Amino acid sequence: MNKIKIFVATALLIVTAQISTQAQTATPKIGYTNVDYVLSLMPESKQIESDLKTYSTQLETQLQTKVKEFETKGEAYQKGATTMTDVIRKDKEKELMNLRSSIEEFQRNAEISLQKKQQSLLEPAYKKMQKAIDDVAKSNGYTYVFNSDAGAGTAAILLHAPEDGNISDLVLKQMGITPPAKGAPAPAVQAPAASNTTPVKATTPATGKKNK
Repeated sequence: MNKIKIFVATALLIVTAQISTQAQTATPKIGYTNVDYVLSLMPESKQIESDLKTYSTQLETQLQTKVKEFETKGEAYQKGATTMTDVIRKDKEKELMNLRSSIEEFQRNAEISLQKKQQSLLEPAYKKMQKAIDDVAKSNGYTYVFNSDAGAGTAAILLHAPEDGNISDLVLKQMGITPPAKGAPAPAVQAPAASNTTPVKATTPATGKKNK
């Protein structure tokens, strides 16, 4: 009888050990990184920023040219409106309204174009980073890797996490980038962004009539 009890107890210990081992194996290993931080240290970051600034400047120059034309013709209209015939005055007013509409449309299209340009420039860098993240996760046994910061103007995905789960430096090393030394000033943590230029508002010169 005692032998049976010992056998059962031993069997239970073995099964319990197996279950415990399986539970440990099944427990996911979770890591995290800051995508913007990693991107800011990639060599591509400076070039992306430069290309975006150049593109933004080109758009801004075109916009300023349109605004200047609008202002010049607006001033000419204001000076000569009292001496114009009704036909000429209405034609000038229509021209100014069309110019204003053209400027507003250009502003909208420029913003969309700038966003698309940014996405196209960032895509190769993000793909490169994703491969590094995948490689680090695979070689270090991470089941999931989260982005610790969703970006400017958004709430962080991770509000608290152990430092040993931060794989940012491993990802940088995987791409051949030396991470900043511990305690060194951290770089500005943000993805390369298009230059924030204040849109120029085009206003129609007074014509003596209310614009609808």
